[in-house]
Amino acid sequence: MSKYLLNKFLYTVDRDPELVERYRTDPTGTVEWWEANQANTLLNCVSGESSTWLRFEDAERAALAAHDHPKLFELGAHPFLTLTLFIAMFERDHEGLGFQRQYAERLAHFSLPYPDIAT
Repeated sequence: MSKYLLNKFLYTVDRDPELVERYRTDPTGTVEWWEANQANTLLNCVSGESSTWLRFEDAERAALAAHDHPKLFELGAHPFLTLTLFIAMFERDHEGLGFQRQYAERLAHFSLPYPDIAT
């Protein structure tokens, strides 16, 4: 399992409005495309440099494809990265702070100590 890769996905998708919309409407396709084309690029580096070994585990891929932020948190994704991306995707579907409240309610079953989010 790679918390780094989960967080990298959330971080890079959140910074591209077109990818945010693509992930909202086609999560499975976006996850597959991103894993094949972006997972092994070096973050914030010159193009052309890459790695070859980073892959999502099945549980990570499934949670990303399902927009399952509680499962992503359980797997070690940073909650601020999921929150900012999911706000960009779903806040428009709720009034006021409706999405943020729903996000918090879906994570309410976690108690201290929280899952380790260190990468």
